[in-house]
Amino acid sequence: MDILVDDGPVDDGLVLFTYWRSSAAYRVRIGLQLKGLAWEGRPVHLVRDGGEQHADAYAALNPQQLVPTLLHDGHTFTQSLAILEYLDERYPQVPLLPVDAVGRARVRALAQLVACDIHPINNLRVMQYLERRLEVPADARTQWTLHWMADGFAAMEAMLAGSADTSVFCHGDRPGLADICLLPQLYNAHRFGLDLTPYPTLRRIEAACQALDAFDRARPENQPDAA
Repeated sequence: MDILVDDGPVDDGLVLFTYWRSSAAYRVRIGLQLKGLAWEGRPVHLVRDGGEQHADAYAALNPQQLVPTLLHDGHTFTQSLAILEYLDERYPQVPLLPVDAVGRARVRALAQLVACDIHPINNLRVMQYLERRLEVPADARTQWTLHWMADGFAAMEAMLAGSADTSVFCHGDRPGLADICLLPQLYNAHRFGLDLTPYPTLRRIEAACQALDAFDRARPENQPDAA
């Protein structure tokens, strides 16, 4: 089955190639929902049949063979943070970044702490390499994942704790790019059984986000391809 055309031809609308459990795709789904944008999701199963992301048709679309990929106005966009900033510039209503340069730098640092330092070293392809090529046992792979999540969360908790009395979310009184990155990683933390007791600020922000419809709609278990 050709995943590029299975649901019809691509037009000028927002088309997101996604996978229900992908943290990076989860981020983009949250961003789309927060902005109230209409979009079409096209699932790419990352495990079935060796991973549909490795199919020739998809690899031609995204040479990294990763999700998410966004199609819009005849252009192809990859990398979740780049996609989110594109959406923010193209649809500035409900902004994902603060208006001031200092605030934008802070939010980007928080977002990149998750997207660049925590997530890449415990994502699917890394875990598959540890298992299949290096033959790392399952319990050791789990400990690897828990270590790097805890390490990153400790830093993020410290960065956020100072503003906990004045901010509902990671930065101010509305969710933005940092929250969009944090929530999927916390989902992974729950999935792997990480004790989140040491991170009260992160847990408070998680609760505030989960109370919003946009975050609920983007949750992995609420996706059509959820297994």
